[in-house]
Amino acid sequence: MSRDARWQALLELLAEQGRLEVDAAATALGVSAATIRRDFDQLAEQQMLVRTRGGAVVHGVSYELPLRYKTARRASEKQRIAKAVADLIAPGEAVGLTGGTTTTEVARALAVRADLAGGSRALTIVTNALNIANELAVRPQFKIVVTGGVARSQSYELTGPFAGGVLDQITMDVAVLGVGAFDVEHGTTTQDEDEAGINRLLCERAERVVVAADSTKLGRRTFARICATERVDTLVTDVAVAEETAARFTEAGVSVVTV
Repeated sequence: MSRDARWQALLELLAEQGRLEVDAAATALGVSAATIRRDFDQLAEQQMLVRTRGGAVVHGVSYELPLRYKTARRASEKQRIAKAVADLIAPGEAVGLTGGTTTTEVARALAVRADLAGGSRALTIVTNALNIANELAVRPQFKIVVTGGVARSQSYELTGPFAGGVLDQITMDVAVLGVGAFDVEHGTTTQDEDEAGINRLLCERAERVVVAADSTKLGRRTFARICATERVDTLVTDVAVAEETAARFTEAGVSVVTV
């Protein structure tokens, strides 16, 4: 197992359990205790965890994995979802993209679509995600509009009143949401209230809303609400979604696409 894979696994275990002991982590990952101690020390230097005698605990009261540590989680599912979402977008449309690992994959799927590679402005992309803007800005077929705001280190997203000021002046054909969770009763949610506020504005300024979420995020809720279920037109998820969960979304008026 590579160091990056170990770090990702350790941070996920820590997010789930709140505390990890060296020996237990070594057993779970199938590596030596000395390797885990070294990993804990290096992650503590990056302020990703707090080192304790014999183990580690989460850093701070709330805990959200930064985007760079999430990229490999359920990667194949996210790539399939992203391609299906990209296929829903027509040339010439104005598309809002929130931040997140799945929406980043949507941006990459759009970038390789042959019918969008003509060199003219095939799509207008509106995003508050710095990493998405960075990846697409070099492609002449896209007109890139970046909101203002203050960058969140966890997700590379711009939030705050400056971002809202830009979004108040535009309209879009479709908003593609990456979410922390999506539940029929509670709607779409995410961990951070500022992020939720900007994502809500993207929804309000778009004709239709597409949620791109793997099945582990469905039937759950997180802290901050983005929008109600009735505001969502389409949910694109993976085939592991439970039949009853998909049925509930369909009954609520959401078109469910599984890939």
